[in-house]
Amino acid sequence: MNITEILTEWLANPIFHRWRDGLWDNTLITLYMTFGCMFLTVLLGTPLGVFLFEAAGSRSRLVRAIHSVTGFVVNVVRSFPFIILIIALIPFTRELIGRSTGPNAAMLALVVSAVPFFARLVEVNLRDIPHGKIEAALMMGASRWQIVRQVLIPEALPGLIGSITTTTIAVVGYTAMAGTVGGKGLGDLAFRLGYGGYDNGVTVAAVIMLLIIVIAIQMLGDRMSRAVDHRAGGK
Repeated sequence: MNITEILTEWLANPIFHRWRDGLWDNTLITLYMTFGCMFLTVLLGTPLGVFLFEAAGSRSRLVRAIHSVTGFVVNVVRSFPFIILIIALIPFTRELIGRSTGPNAAMLALVVSAVPFFARLVEVNLRDIPHGKIEAALMMGASRWQIVRQVLIPEALPGLIGSITTTTIAVVGYTAMAGTVGGKGLGDLAFRLGYGGYDNGVTVAAVIMLLIIVIAIQMLGDRMSRAVDHRAGGK
């Protein structure tokens, strides 16, 4: 059997031709979980990362204490393997969403896992900003909020876009793991019909689609990062 015949036989697999519970249906579910998670992750993780950066050097003992507790919680959640975290959150997910399986249920665990990870990346990006620029803004009478909005975020934007890209790719991998516990998407397709159904063609198709998604996200993130990087002349 030559390559053409193998490819023809592979493309004849029903997952390519049916919508419900097929490759395209599960691809959209994976994209829904990924970008829905990332919207909430950026929304919650950015201010958390800014707080971790700002509170680290605070003169207030209360703020430093809150920073220590917050940093500890962030580190604990980050250290949890995702598959264990999603199982541990099943009772909470069932209470909040009404069910413990499906894309929306998986998205809750995705957000809980991704927010601390992204917040630490935001903190690192802000630390990389030359301190002289912050001091110059302070000397001109800028408030802390003005410094965050007009100095920290714009200066860190290329790195922040890179961090969003890194986190998004990690979330794509998390969605595949979520599929093994009923989260739907390409991971569920590969596990249930590929591994469980002894159909290697399904597994290969799911893996290829995940690779395409990851490569597309990386290329888009790199292009956006270069576009906003004034240090590189926007090239």
